[in-house]
Amino acid sequence: MEEKLVIEIYRKKDPEELTRLLSEPESKLDLGSAAALAAADACAMGLRAAKRTATEVSGNERLDYILRNLEKLREYMVYLIDEDVKCRSLLRRAEKKGDEREIDAARQPACCICEEIINQMGNTLNLISELADLGKQGSMYISAAVHMSMAAMQSAMAFVLDMSAKSSDDNYVFVTRRENEITLENYSAAAQAVLEKCKA
Repeated sequence: MEEKLVIEIYRKKDPEELTRLLSEPESKLDLGSAAALAAADACAMGLRAAKRTATEVSGNERLDYILRNLEKLREYMVYLIDEDVKCRSLLRRAEKKGDEREIDAARQPACCICEEIINQMGNTLNLISELADLGKQGSMYISAAVHMSMAAMQSAMAFVLDMSAKSSDDNYVFVTRRENEITLENYSAAAQAVLEKCKA
């Protein structure tokens, strides 16, 4: 008798079940999925601010661009909840086998969704910064979007840095750590600049 293959779609689960699964050490969900969820929240708050701004600023092409792209990013981040589970499948299989060489080789691919979240939260912050220049109608939501974007970015970085620290490739360990330090420095400064705009 053939074994039935069950594919779970985590992004369709309700918040209670999704967060419960995230809390379970044996769950296929991990930090990348949690970071993707936080990233989707960041985009949602940015989008809410943009919609509030649109009630007072009409006919602005850049605002239309921000609205479209924040919605695309929100949808994409929700999609990445499941993609993070998929990208770590090689690592899970290698860990079950206990083959250290395979585990080492699987660590880099396991980081790809977290790295994408880091990159896209940078793009989100850029859009939110532009939005902050268009008006103060959604300042509270812009501030929240900034904080959530940074939380998602730093959470994803925690996974990437943990994986790279375990690698046998010293060059990969050094480059990954340094790249993430620079990224965090740059976007922390950008985030602070947006928060200052919201105060002005």
